[in-house]
Amino acid sequence: MVRIAVAGGTGEVAREIIDVLLQKGHQILIISRKAPKEDDPFVSKAQWAISDYQDKDELIKILTGTHTFLSFIDVVNGDKDCVSQKNMINASIEAGVKRFAPSEWSSSSTDGISWYDGKATIREYLREIKQPKKVLEYTLFQPGLFLNYFGHPHKTTKYLTTFPLHIDFETCRAFVLEGNAPDISTLTTVEDVAGAVASSVEYEGEWPIVTGIQGENISTANIIALGEKIRGRPFQVEKVALADAEAGKLNTSWLPTSTHASIPLDQVEGTVTAILSSTLVAISRGSWAVSDEWNKIFPDQKLTGAEEFLTKVWKGKP
Repeated sequence: MVRIAVAGGTGEVAREIIDVLLQKGHQILIISRKAPKEDDPFVSKAQWAISDYQDKDELIKILTGTHTFLSFIDVVNGDKDCVSQKNMINASIEAGVKRFAPSEWSSSSTDGISWYDGKATIREYLREIKQPKKVLEYTLFQPGLFLNYFGHPHKTTKYLTTFPLHIDFETCRAFVLEGNAPDISTLTTVEDVAGAVASSVEYEGEWPIVTGIQGENISTANIIALGEKIRGRPFQVEKVALADAEAGKLNTSWLPTSTHASIPLDQVEGTVTAILSSTLVAISRGSWAVSDEWNKIFPDQKLTGAEEFLTKVWKGKP
């Protein structure tokens, strides 16, 4: 068992993973910008440190004695110029941290996902600090899209808040790009991601630079076909022109609704349109299809496929 530091440990994906790491007996240090609330489920199960990630010397003190450092900080709104994660990386090297994982946890590429530009910046920074010799072992955990989103509004996670995407199993509707653009996505449950990270932490070999975690690679057409099979009725499918999606437009007769706490009510329509138009474009560019390094390292560990998960969630539902 090792000491694992988790930056952004109050986030939902982080909590899914922390939960499993605690069950495995690891010592967890949650690093957060704010002190935990008294009713926080991890307030007594983990150590806590408060930091805004701007002071490298402070981070060195916090990280001393840490084996693995996992980052989940918000790269969209919370790390201007990537200063926070660069400080984490530099502090990890000076504190003697063995392994680091930056805030990835999604796509293989940032192509078509403009708000992920910070991920690309940190990938390049990690490549640079590895020259001329390795000073920090690191990996990019990439599971693709969380399969749990296609179970919305049913509760399929402990902490992660889901919302409907471009294929809505509740209303049996979907919108897809017209034409024959590539449309393979990797779908992985957040539970499997947590288990995969726990296995990787305990892995005694050297981490690969990229740790792709493949629940299942599947086309958009096959996701819809599964939906029709499981739900027992056809899906209403609308087509979106690639040029419209690239311009941030959908021009569909409907949009999924979202009540995510991070989206103000007066910004829901614009935010959902921006996210889902980008999702369609990114899928067409292969950004949501990830590699299978983790699967190759742990071939005996079975991950949940799309049909298994969706059947469990939706079979027999009205």
